Amino acid sequence: MAGADRAAGQRRLEGGRDCGGSGQGPAHGASLAPPPPADLDLHLIVDNYATHKTPAVKRWLKSHPRFHLHVTPTSASWLNMVERFFAEITRKRIRRSAFKSVAELKSAIMEYLENHNADPKPFIWTKSAAEILEKVARAKQVLESQH
Repeated sequence: MAGADRAAGQRRLEGGRDCGGSGQGPAHGASLAPPPPADLDLHLIVDNYATHKTPAVKRWLKSHPRFHLHVTPTSASWLNMVERFFAEITRKRIRRSAFKSVAELKSAIMEYLENHNADPKPFIWTKSAAEILEKVARAKQVLESQH
């Protein structure tokens, strides 16, 4: 999960892991750095993975009204592009490498990003806007029927 940009600075999730249906709430064990002010609601964008919809997670969210989950539609094209980019970093820089520390891994990722950004290539959309919007409308209809 990515943090939200705010006028006061960026926030990022640290140390979180998927709750895996454990009933411990979204990103159990995670913390935001720096911690957001207590009077702010937190909007979390999550994938369409089933563990975000379990009764235990729903109970946790009900008891923590400050947290709001926004579930991306299945096969959301923008999320697919993000996942594709992470897959590309993994394939081109991380896989088959050995890192002795987290700092070394971070350095390798930053080096990859600097090289990539020096000569960026846009991702090519293979669907038309109409096809994407039609799929979003279908996904929205399915999601709304579940509530």
